[in-house]
Amino acid sequence: MDKMEDHPLWRPDNARVRESAVEGFREWCAYSYRTPLDDYAALHRWSVDEPGDFWRSLWDYYEIKGWPGPRSLVNGGDMLAARFFPDGTLNFAQNLLSREGPEDALVFRGEDRIEYRWSWDRLRSDVIRLQRAFKAMGIVKGDRVAAMMPNLPETIACMLAATSIGAVWASCSPDFGEAGVFDRFGQIEPKLFIACDAYWYAGKLQDVSEKVRKLEQRLTCPVLVVHCAGDAEALASSLSNAEIYDNIVREEVEAELEFVLLPFSHPLYILFSSGTTGAPKCIIHSAGGTLLQHIKEHRFHCDIKPGDRVFYFTTCGWMMWNWLVSGLASGATLCLFDGSPFHPDPGVLWRFAGEERISFFGTSAKYIDSLRKSDFRLDETVNLDGLMTIASTGSPLGGDGFDYVYRHIKPDVQLASVSGGTDIVSCFVLGNPVSPVWRGEIQGPGLGLAVDVWDEQGHPIRQDKGELVCTKPFPSMPIGFWNDADNAKYKAAYFERFDNVWCHGDFAEWTCHSGLIIHGRSDATLNPGGVRIGTAEIYNQVEQLPEVIEAICVGQDVDDDVRVLLFVKLANGRTLDADLENAIKVKIRTGASPRHVPAQILQVNDIPRTKSGKLVELAVKSIISGRAVSNLDSLQNPGSLEEYVHLRDRLLAK
Repeated sequence: MDKMEDHPLWRPDNARVRESAVEGFREWCAYSYRTPLDDYAALHRWSVDEPGDFWRSLWDYYEIKGWPGPRSLVNGGDMLAARFFPDGTLNFAQNLLSREGPEDALVFRGEDRIEYRWSWDRLRSDVIRLQRAFKAMGIVKGDRVAAMMPNLPETIACMLAATSIGAVWASCSPDFGEAGVFDRFGQIEPKLFIACDAYWYAGKLQDVSEKVRKLEQRLTCPVLVVHCAGDAEALASSLSNAEIYDNIVREEVEAELEFVLLPFSHPLYILFSSGTTGAPKCIIHSAGGTLLQHIKEHRFHCDIKPGDRVFYFTTCGWMMWNWLVSGLASGATLCLFDGSPFHPDPGVLWRFAGEERISFFGTSAKYIDSLRKSDFRLDETVNLDGLMTIASTGSPLGGDGFDYVYRHIKPDVQLASVSGGTDIVSCFVLGNPVSPVWRGEIQGPGLGLAVDVWDEQGHPIRQDKGELVCTKPFPSMPIGFWNDADNAKYKAAYFERFDNVWCHGDFAEWTCHSGLIIHGRSDATLNPGGVRIGTAEIYNQVEQLPEVIEAICVGQDVDDDVRVLLFVKLANGRTLDADLENAIKVKIRTGASPRHVPAQILQVNDIPRTKSGKLVELAVKSIISGRAVSNLDSLQNPGSLEEYVHLRDRLLAK
C-alpha cells in the first residue's frame, strides 16, 4: 500500500452516514434549537459554544434515567468552579442495567479456554443478590469498594451492585504486586476488598492467595473471594473475615433491585495514575459526568447501537475497562477476554471477534504494532464481516500501523485512533463515523470538548506542535483527587501551565484535515537545541525497521542542553553494529528531521512499561539522571530497569 497521505484510507458510504447515531442527533438538535447544523463540524462548534444545550440534549435524546434539574451548567466560565446539572439526580448502575431478558449481556472467554455468557436477566439477578449482601455488610453511599480482579462478568456485577447503593468503585488487575495494590487501595480505605483466587496468563496459572492474605491484614476490611482459576473455598477459609461470591449468588432472594438516586456529581470511580515516579494519584470521577461522556463517545463517536457486540482488550487496572462497561448503557453486549492476547497464538482475539460477530474491536497501538512486527496474517477461516470499527489507544498509532490494519486485517473498517486517559476517564480526541480516516491521524476532537493546541506562550497554533489543551469545562473532569482537600494537587496537575485552561500533558498538532496527531507526552518531550521534539515521532520512524522490536527515547541534560538517547530492543539474534546504527539514524533523519537523530543509540534487552503497556520514559530518564524510581511495583517488568542502571555510569561519563 502506498503512503496515501493525499487520499483517505477509509470513507463512510452514504448509507452508513445516514444511519449513524450522530447524524440522527445532529438533525434532532438542528430542529429542536432551530439552528443550522449542516454537518458534523457545525455540530461540534455548537456543542462547545453552547455546552449547556448540548449536554442537556444528550440527556433528553437518550432518555437518561434520572432527573436533570432546571440548570444544565453553572459557572461555565470557570473551569474549576463549573458544575453540570447541579440540581440533577441519577444512579449510574440503573442506567447500565438498561435491558432485561434472555439475550446476551456479557460474553466471556478466558485464556484457559473457559467460555460462558450471561443474559441480561442473569446479570440483574447477580446484582440483586450482591446488593443485598453489600447492604448487610454495612456498605452505604460514599464507602469505597476495591477489587483486585480479572476482566470477568462477576467483576462487572460487583461494580454495579456497589454503585447501585452509591458506593465508590476502585479496581486493579491481579498481576499487581502486594505493594502496588496497597499503594492504591491503602489510600482510599475500602469498606470491602474483592479478590480472585487465581488467574491465567501466557499459559501459566498464577495463584494470588498468599497476596490476598497479606492484603487482608493490611487493608483491615472484609474480603469477597471470587472463584476464577484456583480454590476459592480454601482461600476464604484462610482469611479472618471472608465471603464467597458463589455462595452469595446461590441464595434465594425475593427482592427487587433498588437504586439510590444521587447527585449528578456523586463520586463513582476512583482511578489511579501509573505511579512510576511516586505514589499513584487517586483521581475521583463523578457518576453523571462519566455516564454522559461515555454514552456520547459510544453512541456518537463509536456508533454503538443496542444489540451490538463490543470488545476492548483491557484489564481492570486500565481506564478502558471503565469505558467498556458503560457500553451496557447503550444496550450493547460486552465481549470480555482475560489473559494474554498472544496465547496460544496471536489470532486468539480475532477468532473471538469473528465467532461472536463483534462490531467494535478495541485494542492498543502496541498490540497492532506487535502484530505488524511479527508479520501476523489472519486465518482465512476468520470472518470479520460484522466488524465495523477498530479502535486503538494507549500510545500514538503510527502510519505503518494504519497501513497494516487496512492491508492485513480489514480494508473496509473505520480505524479510530483515540487519546485521552485516566485523568478524564474518556477521550479528548477520537473517531468520527461520518468522516474519513487519514493515515496516521486521529479523526478529531470529541463533541462538547473545546480541544486546541497551544504554544508555550498560550497562543493557539494550527501548523506546529504544541500542548493539547481544553479551554472550556466538560462533565468528565475529575471531582478532584483523594485526600486533596484544597485541590492543590489537582490544580497543579492540569491548571498550573495555563490559567483556567486544562493542559493535558500531550504533545500534539492539528492536521490539514482538522484531525490531530499525538506526538507523545509533553512531560517527556525532548528539547535538543531548544527545539521541541515528540518521542512518538522518533518511535514511528525507528520501529519501521524490521530489526527493531521497540524503542524508548529520553533526554539527558548535558552542558546546559539536552541530548537525545535512544534505547532499542532488537529482533532475536540481532546486534547493534555500526551498519544498523547508521540505518537507524538515516531512517530518523529522512523520516522525521536531522533534529530528531539521537546523540547515542544503545541496545537493551527489554523496554520498561506500566501494567497497561505504556512506555515509562520518565522512569528511564530518572535513572539516567541518577535518581531512583520510587514505585517499581507499578511496572509490568521492573527488572528491566536494572540494565539502565548499569548503562547510567557509562552515559554520564560521555
